[in-house]
Amino acid sequence: MIKVLLVDHYELIRSGIESLLNSVEDIEVIGVCDCGEQILDISAKQTPDVILLDINMPLSGISEACKQIVNNSPSIKIIGLSIYSDGPIPPKALHLGIEGFISKGSPVSEMIKAIRAVISGKRYLCQNIANNIVFETLLNAKPSPFSKLSRRESEVMKMILQGKNIQEMSQFLKLSDKTINTYRYRLYNKLAIKNDVELTRLAVKFNYIEEMM
Repeated sequence: MIKVLLVDHYELIRSGIESLLNSVEDIEVIGVCDCGEQILDISAKQTPDVILLDINMPLSGISEACKQIVNNSPSIKIIGLSIYSDGPIPPKALHLGIEGFISKGSPVSEMIKAIRAVISGKRYLCQNIANNIVFETLLNAKPSPFSKLSRRESEVMKMILQGKNIQEMSQFLKLSDKTINTYRYRLYNKLAIKNDVELTRLAVKFNYIEEMM
């Protein structure tokens, strides 16, 4: 039996989804709540297999609850529910580490399919959300300026972003201070920046710092 915790702001929606899912032979709704703050408490007591989570709830605690469950209870799978199939919400939700995302306009059969998919270890996106994410990514994609850098310039840049000074970089890379400064000068020219602050801003803009983690 797949145990489901249902989190939605509206009682009518909670009741409808709960009734529909409880009619499925291998699925049982073991808890419902209407805000993010209750998710961790109910999850600790009931130990659901899947959390169906309304990403658009106006109350706080959603992001933090997702992060804690993803980090501390990876066996619990999260599926986001939203009235929106485009815009920033689906990508942001997936960035939190949830396993699935479906729109509230999806048929019940797709919700059941999503639940069974995440339980089997797969990720699940309903087709319209998947299409919108792909199209928005292609339309908004910008080439990374860091692709211009040589291997050495990239190494120096990474160490700058890590807060290393010239002496530390020289010792680690086994290069002279003068050579390190030369690479720094070259990468600044290629990136059209003037100092370390501008480098950090550029790295954040293109998610380079996250990729280093």
